[in-house]
Amino acid sequence: MFAVFIGYIWWTAPSKEEREKAQAYQDSVYKAYTDSVARAEEARVAQQLLADSLATYDTAAQQTALEQARKAAGAFACNLDGENTTISVKNEVFSLDINSLGAKIDNVVLSEYTSYGDLPLDLIGKGNDSLSLTFSTKNYEAISTGNLNFTPFINGQKADGDTQIELSGTDSAIVSMRAFVAGTDSATAMDPNRYLEFRYTIRGNSHEVKFDIHFHGLQGTVQDNSSLTLFFKNQLTRHEKHAVGKSGRGDQERSYSSIYYKPTNDNADNLSDGTNGEENVKSPLQWIAFKQQFFSTILIADSAFENADLRTSTSQSADERYLCDMESTIGLPFSPTDDYTFGMRYYFGSNKYRTLRNMDLGLERMLPLGWGFFAIQWVNRFAIIPVFNFLEQFNWNYGIIIIILTILVKLVLFPIAYKSYSSSAVMRVLQPEVAKLNEKYPKQEDALKKQQAMSALYKKAGVSPMAGCLPMLLQLPILYAMFRFFPASIELRQQPFLWADDLSTFDSILDLPFNIPFYGDHISLFCLLMFGLQFVYTWYTMRQQASSQSIPGMKFMMYFMPFMMLFMLNSMSAALNFYYFLSLCITMLQMVIIRRTINEDKIRLRIEKANANAKNKPQKKSRFMKRLEEMQKQAEQMQKNGGKK
Repeated sequence: MFAVFIGYIWWTAPSKEEREKAQAYQDSVYKAYTDSVARAEEARVAQQLLADSLATYDTAAQQTALEQARKAAGAFACNLDGENTTISVKNEVFSLDINSLGAKIDNVVLSEYTSYGDLPLDLIGKGNDSLSLTFSTKNYEAISTGNLNFTPFINGQKADGDTQIELSGTDSAIVSMRAFVAGTDSATAMDPNRYLEFRYTIRGNSHEVKFDIHFHGLQGTVQDNSSLTLFFKNQLTRHEKHAVGKSGRGDQERSYSSIYYKPTNDNADNLSDGTNGEENVKSPLQWIAFKQQFFSTILIADSAFENADLRTSTSQSADERYLCDMESTIGLPFSPTDDYTFGMRYYFGSNKYRTLRNMDLGLERMLPLGWGFFAIQWVNRFAIIPVFNFLEQFNWNYGIIIIILTILVKLVLFPIAYKSYSSSAVMRVLQPEVAKLNEKYPKQEDALKKQQAMSALYKKAGVSPMAGCLPMLLQLPILYAMFRFFPASIELRQQPFLWADDLSTFDSILDLPFNIPFYGDHISLFCLLMFGLQFVYTWYTMRQQASSQSIPGMKFMMYFMPFMMLFMLNSMSAALNFYYFLSLCITMLQMVIIRRTINEDKIRLRIEKANANAKNKPQKKSRFMKRLEEMQKQAEQMQKNGGKK
């Protein structure tokens, strides 16, 4: 099967000439795109300077600046005049404002959620975003729409002034923003049959907004080979409880925020989480997402974006709500026809696994569920999340759901735990016998004999020294899956339990007036309880395993682990710390019960019986044991010959 697979890949792989041709085409498309990006930036800066001039200069200077602005806007100069108009649309899940200046969505507030401190949850804050489309006209003018004042229409009818629309159920509204080409009568006249349109379709009870860029009657105005460049930037604000010390650790919201994108022929990818970064993506893209810890603004193409330059950055802003800046410069395809539309849609909403998965676009891969390792993501996708969602249906407190989920996980793992703990208990019974073997074979050259004797001892007792380690390794994917699941679960957001007012973030019982490096400026009680119990658990297990004291550094490492976990998890979600604490409680209970069920006298009797049988009836040696004996004889012979074969 492997040979067939490799042969198929070799047979279907493109030739060197085909690869070079495809790469040359991709490079040419990207060069045209980067050229248009440069022109877009120049046009945007020039128009912004002109807009600033109009606001600050005297009448004469304003007139001069206006003339320059008209010249820069070319065929679309008639859209520089007029007052800004805002169309506000509200449905059951969000409210948004569409501004005629730049024809952009200027504000988006989610109705179902609030930010920390009971503030409105704005995915796009008023004045925090920027949207513009750049293209070239027949006269080689680089038009940037960011400073054009579009004419608003609602369901095809021109809107007079600011308007508010409320939708529910199956209601829908089409808000169109049109930038007309200048007519022949005067510089300010508009040709109603030639325009660029940004068309937004909003429906009741939907997180999606259909967004179409439509060129109508502009075949003789826009260059046939013009590259369309869409620039979108958003300054994101915080929505969660913030904990950052001088080290910068503990900022969960920023560490889970980044730009995600999906190439049409590959899985989703992202820029580095929580840090400054940029990426030039030359291949076609299906969607681009400005993702925060629990919410996202996603732009999805009906077909595909040609390419994109993506960038995230953080500044030393004095605003406590500032999170980071995200921006994308996107290449769009263009066809020189009288009616050309490039379709896409926005998604404004939560990062809920079921919601994103049901969109069938691979958006669920934005959630940090351990996609890099198949076992971890399988545990989350096919076990933890379905069980968690099932328990949600009973409308219990989420703390109770975590308790039940932990018990179920421990029940499933009980056979593995039983094997591990029982093996550990048997090994403890064998410690006197192991000590005798160590005394019998103290020399280094007797290491092989000692190993053979220990293997025989373990076999008589019916236990393997690896039996205690392997089950623990099998539990690691579940342990790490939980580590990824809880901080990413929006279901836990702002859900109280006991003293914690929000299970999705840290529970602080005491805010410190100073910062402890790598720990923070607060004390999490769930984390403290977990640390204390882990320390007791370590002490108990070390006391039961005297052999571990012979391993250099083992005792120190075992006692160091609880302290490391204390510093690592102090600023993590209360749900995660509560799960680890509860899981450790059950683990200790299982360990004590299982060890008390071990009959030490029965184990010793089994060993004695095995020794008696070995004397009366020689055991058949395995190939491995025969090989070990041959190696031992060769080693002894080499020692006798002074190291010579």
